[in-house]
Amino acid sequence: MMKIIGVRFKSVGKIYYFDPHGLEIKENDKVIVETARGVECGSVVLVDREIDESKFQNPLKPVIRIATSKDFDTIERNKRREKDAFEICKQKIAKHGLKMNLIDVECTFDNSKLLFYFTAESRVDFRELVKDLAGEFHTRIELRQIGVRDEAKMLGGLGICGQPYCCSRFLGEFQPVSIKMAKEQSLSLNPTKISGACGRLMCCLKYEQDSYEQLYKTTPKAGSVVKTAEGRGIVEEANLLTGKLRVKIDKSDNVVTVDKKDVEIIKEASGRINKNEFKELKKLEDN
Repeated sequence: MMKIIGVRFKSVGKIYYFDPHGLEIKENDKVIVETARGVECGSVVLVDREIDESKFQNPLKPVIRIATSKDFDTIERNKRREKDAFEICKQKIAKHGLKMNLIDVECTFDNSKLLFYFTAESRVDFRELVKDLAGEFHTRIELRQIGVRDEAKMLGGLGICGQPYCCSRFLGEFQPVSIKMAKEQSLSLNPTKISGACGRLMCCLKYEQDSYEQLYKTTPKAGSVVKTAEGRGIVEEANLLTGKLRVKIDKSDNVVTVDKKDVEIIKEASGRINKNEFKELKKLEDN
């Protein structure tokens, strides 16, 4: 067993593990560590964890030091450099006439690299732009094209629920979200109702999906033929959460409300989506 600490380099981002190297490190401390991108400063979010050393394929890198006042000065200086780099890069993009939207700039702690994040509708030939930026800043330059979900995570904002975006508030990694989830949760398949500010399906569709999948297995779908105490009929509406069904009885206009446990399924409905409707909704999924 070995002691490890968990470090985040963004307020809502992936947790990376390091060897505390005998240092007395507390939660929320800032530490200087070596990463694949170079030397970085991150916030400690997990401490005093013991894990079987065999679970790590490669040895964990040790913490270099707990951040000092001098390190905090470096961080502030890098933030100012990021702001300047953002404005200069926007000017260079306009100069080269590139169809790309600059989203954010990151400067590594040791100033060895500048990362520029952008969105674009198609591939962009930014080789000349990179040369210009390298000549301007005299450091390694990396341009990284990101998707619309990553853009929303970086920029932040308020969702239709009135809360800050989940992705910028607590979601460390994006989870796959599909049209099937919206349909199984009996949500309106109107794109404006089930898509977030990023234009993709809302991340919150994933939160209750496991529960809905269990309920969906035991609840007759709308259109199913069932046998009730009143006779045979067709399910017009099914409430997954309450288990109540509205059933129209055959050969009459009677509509009764029954519990799903009191009916026998004779023929299950397919629950398919119209092909044209599905084609449009499929665009909301993040590919």
